[in-house]
Amino acid sequence: MKLRHVEWPRAHRIIATRFPPIHLFERLSTDPADWEAISVIEGLVNPRLRQEIGDISLVPPEDRVGGNGASCVMAPFTHLNPKGSRFSDGTFGVYYAGKDFETALRETVFHYEEFYADADLGISRIEDMRVLVGVIGNDFHDIQSVSETDMRALGQSLRDQGSNGVVYPSVRDPGGSCIGAFRPKAVGIPVQTNHLAYHWNGHRITRVFDYLAQIWREL
Repeated sequence: MKLRHVEWPRAHRIIATRFPPIHLFERLSTDPADWEAISVIEGLVNPRLRQEIGDISLVPPEDRVGGNGASCVMAPFTHLNPKGSRFSDGTFGVYYAGKDFETALRETVFHYEEFYADADLGISRIEDMRVLVGVIGNDFHDIQSVSETDMRALGQSLRDQGSNGVVYPSVRDPGGSCIGAFRPKAVGIPVQTNHLAYHWNGHRITRVFDYLAQIWREL
């Protein structure tokens, strides 16, 4: 599998606003090796903060990022989804982003529809989301075609080999491209650009509200 250098000046990531930024990563010591001890001290004073930080030990010190906006990158690696994701079995985190906004939108709408359906949320609801935009400039393993059953095993294998992550075609947005980064330092620190609202009608997400433009978009 070949490496491909990815240069995206505006990669898009969309996350729920119910996952607030963890500002501790933005004011920690410049030595990432100290972070576990600092988080324990902070947690003794504020146990809730300890829970919000997640498990810093999951990220090796050499892969950690700090400074303004760092929480947006660190969070997916310190708060694991036990159900896993496309390239993870749930034992490690992955930072997903789309090259274009439309790709990130289509991908997240699909996965939130799956989440709502699995949770049996048969009632209408609104999910507020934040749009993050950042630079991607690194080498990723280029995946053009991988079966669903192979993806997690491939992700584990590449991560174990020290890969930065993978670049792959979007399934939900034909022609779109996505990256799945296996370590925080593989991506640039993003900034928040907009808020969205996904409207779940009890069966699917039918429309999206753009807070910046103040309009609903039908899907």
